Amino acid sequence: MNISRKRIYDLIERHEYTSVNSRIYDAFMAIAVIISIVPLMFMQSYAIFKVIEICTTSIFIFDYILRWLTADYHIKRDNAFWMYPFTPMAIIDLLSILPIFAFINPSFRILRSIRLFYLIRIVKLGWYSNALATFSRIIYREKNILLSVLIIALTYVFTTAIILFNVEPHINPITGEQTFTSFFDALYWATVTLTTVGYGDITPVTVLGRLISMFSSLFGVAIIALPSGVITASYIEELRELKRKDDSKTEDESK
Repeated sequence: MNISRKRIYDLIERHEYTSVNSRIYDAFMAIAVIISIVPLMFMQSYAIFKVIEICTTSIFIFDYILRWLTADYHIKRDNAFWMYPFTPMAIIDLLSILPIFAFINPSFRILRSIRLFYLIRIVKLGWYSNALATFSRIIYREKNILLSVLIIALTYVFTTAIILFNVEPHINPITGEQTFTSFFDALYWATVTLTTVGYGDITPVTVLGRLISMFSSLFGVAIIALPSGVITASYIEELRELKRKDDSKTEDESK
């Protein structure tokens, strides 16, 4: 029994494997995730969507059960089977299954918002994609730096919004049009300016406000460039590490 469960674990769990069956399983699950979110691309509801929902959810339930049955190989603790349902990816798996209730019984009107859980299935793609798995490791490795950049950006956005909201008139004295009528408008302006998008639907009209806008745009370039450089450097290092592992594995197999 343990040997069978170990084979199941090697099939469904992502790790450094060379099994063709594992790669086929990953590809199959990725396709199922993609197909399951197809109904979100249409305004109308068709009969085929119910078939898609039942089939893909059945696959997800089966995958969830298999992962639960082999939880001790992943968590490696005595209470692994009790802990597994509370792990982040297990919760994502469970939430991605819940939308089936809206299709089984339309009387579940209170669960209409459960349709949003379809989007969680996109997160499951990270389980079955080497690129997304690599990117996840990079984000986790550099989480402290990225969190620091996020805090700096949010602080700057909030500070700039407060300054501009108090500096700018709420009504343009020249055109008579409303400008920053609420603090949310100022937050919106500060965010799109920091990201150098600048839609132009809300613009400052005073000299001081325009100076703040210029400085915010320049600062935004630096804020956006910093995490980009960190992720790029870490991504290159991750690729080098993977290459070293592949070369080492090739040498061992040749011996």
